[in-house]
Amino acid sequence: MKGSDILKHVDHTLLSPTATWPQIEELCEEALIYHTASICIPPSYVSRVHETFGASINICTVIGFPLGADTTEAKVWAAKQAVKYGASEIDAVVNLGDVKNGDFDKITEEIAALKKAVGKHILKIIIETCYLEDEEKIALCHAVTDGGADYIKTSTGFGSAGASHADVVLMRANVGKDVKVKAAGGIRTISDMKQYLSEGCDRLGCSAAVRLLKDKTDIEV
Repeated sequence: MKGSDILKHVDHTLLSPTATWPQIEELCEEALIYHTASICIPPSYVSRVHETFGASINICTVIGFPLGADTTEAKVWAAKQAVKYGASEIDAVVNLGDVKNGDFDKITEEIAALKKAVGKHILKIIIETCYLEDEEKIALCHAVTDGGADYIKTSTGFGSAGASHADVVLMRANVGKDVKVKAAGGIRTISDMKQYLSEGCDRLGCSAAVRLLKDKTDIEV
């Protein structure tokens, strides 16, 4: 497997609250050079990136990030604004309070409302696996499927832990056939990236991928 093949699955990510425009610009330039799936950036930079780089770059941004505790109405408005300003992909955090309350019908309704808001654009739902029991993860797989999201995503990268291989295997086994899986948070080695892809991930949320892979033209699987 070539490094370039792995990078096609990477959302090249910079979500630090102190991220500066020169850092975001560098992220975009790397994404263009190495052909990553997208860049994943804070909502405040979406418009400027779109104005600067236009359709040459696929913009992903985050909604309800990182806690997920915003109201559905706030998330829907923010998602619509992000698409209006140039985002093609939305990564939205599930309401963990609703999860712990067992209110999965409400979660499904929120996901459906978000998908309606973004329309043809890609919606990924972040479930923040580090705070969940396996039965909650499985219930969220069903909610994401029934709500019509395009992806289920493991983590924000801001929780107590990030992606795990066990969680990816569990999610892949329980989401609907049309729902893809994104692993994110703590992915810092080439071997991890390869393993997540082999386990059925379609996307990887990673800030280190370009640095690790840009000089690797041929990688043995």
